[in-house]
Amino acid sequence: MSNPIKNLTKKEWALWLTSLAVVIASNLLTGSVDPLTLAAACVGITSLIFAAKGNVWSQILMILFSLLYGVISWQVRYWGEMITYLGMTLPMAVWSTVTWLRNPADNGKAVAIRRLTAKHIAGLAFFCTLTTWVFYLILRALDTPNIAFSTISVATSFLAASLTMLRTSYYALGYASNDLVLIVLWMLASLKNPLYIPVVVNFTIFFVNDMYGFISWRKREQAALA
Repeated sequence: MSNPIKNLTKKEWALWLTSLAVVIASNLLTGSVDPLTLAAACVGITSLIFAAKGNVWSQILMILFSLLYGVISWQVRYWGEMITYLGMTLPMAVWSTVTWLRNPADNGKAVAIRRLTAKHIAGLAFFCTLTTWVFYLILRALDTPNIAFSTISVATSFLAASLTMLRTSYYALGYASNDLVLIVLWMLASLKNPLYIPVVVNFTIFFVNDMYGFISWRKREQAALA
């Protein structure tokens, strides 16, 4: 595994440090810093920056983020988020770590990018539908708040984690879609408790970083085809 920090460009350093500064400031401005939320945000941002480089450390950090976010979701009774990240995103991040380690690019600094086939797309559609339906039944049984958005979050999380495992640039669009859903979910939670306003800011920053990750991977794809 190459050193992910060593390979960052000036633009990526700026994006990383700016993102960290914004989430730290948003936590401080609430007047009541939640150490768990702040730690999760910093780990998540760092994971996304490394993911944009195609570095396997991003998946290792995603495992840690899933644990932290699972606890945060439990505190707000967002059972869907807790179950999704602990029961699906975390194990798939472990699987992605193994997959990325086994498929390095020629330069050895990043994971090799894979092109989706019709078989991949059909499999994703089938298992995403099945997983979302099963999770919906669980969420309904648990009387989960804002169940519609929680169910959509399950679907986007599944697609994001699966596309990451498949090593395709569309993983970033999957996570960006999930970010938008989570922004809505945590805005609803912050209406009851302003302490969660920083979480909304966190996922807004995540969205920006995920879009950068998509652009970065697409550039690598185009360079490989040239």
